[in-house]
Amino acid sequence: MASSHTAAVDTPAHTVTPTAAAAGRVAAERATPEPPPSLLVDAAGLSRPRRTLVPLPRPIRRLAGPALVVLVWQLLGATGEIDSRILATPGQVLSAGWDLAKDGELASNLFASLQRVAAGLLIGVALGVLLAVLAGLFRLGEDLVDSTMQILRALPVLGLLPLVIIWFGVGEEPKVVLVAFATASPVYVNTYAGIRGVESHLVESARVLGLGRAGLVRHVILPGAVPGFLVGLRFALTSAWLVMIIAEQLNATSGIGYLMNQAQAWYRTDIIVLGLLIYGLLGLGADALVRLLERRLLAWRRGYAGG
Repeated sequence: MASSHTAAVDTPAHTVTPTAAAAGRVAAERATPEPPPSLLVDAAGLSRPRRTLVPLPRPIRRLAGPALVVLVWQLLGATGEIDSRILATPGQVLSAGWDLAKDGELASNLFASLQRVAAGLLIGVALGVLLAVLAGLFRLGEDLVDSTMQILRALPVLGLLPLVIIWFGVGEEPKVVLVAFATASPVYVNTYAGIRGVESHLVESARVLGLGRAGLVRHVILPGAVPGFLVGLRFALTSAWLVMIIAEQLNATSGIGYLMNQAQAWYRTDIIVLGLLIYGLLGLGADALVRLLERRLLAWRRGYAGG
């Protein structure tokens, strides 16, 4: 009778059942304290901007560098380290600007330069965006347009000046054409790169949601190309003023470059420096405008803001 004489086998004391092990793990996890929120710090420090050492508005801090350069320049001129006949001091430059402003000559020439840059920029940006869309969205457009634009953007803009004068004369047209040519290339290159840089999984997700080609272009590809377009616009604005400096010194009767050309004949370095300063300030203002567009159009994108 084995059933009456067989002893039950007890579980050894050191053996732990799976249920007991799971219960032990849960108890251990509950007993382990969670780190306080103050210790959960982003290791790279990218999620929040750091407090600056100087509690001043950022526009003022951005002007601190140029202001320091002007201060050193004025000190060197006042102590005679720099001859005013070779390079006028900031005080002399401001005095010349005040005299030209009182006569109305500065405002009229500045308006003429702005008109030329605006017309050339409008044509160049529109042409660059159009060609970038054709090359970015269509393979045939890429084959026909991209290689041609890569050749044209390698040409020196000022090297085309003799041909432009032959084609359009010496009036306003060659100046506008040079600005348009200089601004179309950076807009094209960066917008085209932005279109082709849209991530493929976004395109696939849009197609899964039922978007057709028109909806895909409107809601995915073109918004994704906006950052590239803004970079190209930034370069285009700088190129426009660089070209205008030279274009307005050739057979021009108005403009900031015309004022500088006239001042060269009389060795007026104060007016020459004034013209360069105006070009620089216009470039800085254009860059600030593009930054404002970036904050408006790319409010959804958060990037590293510096440490």
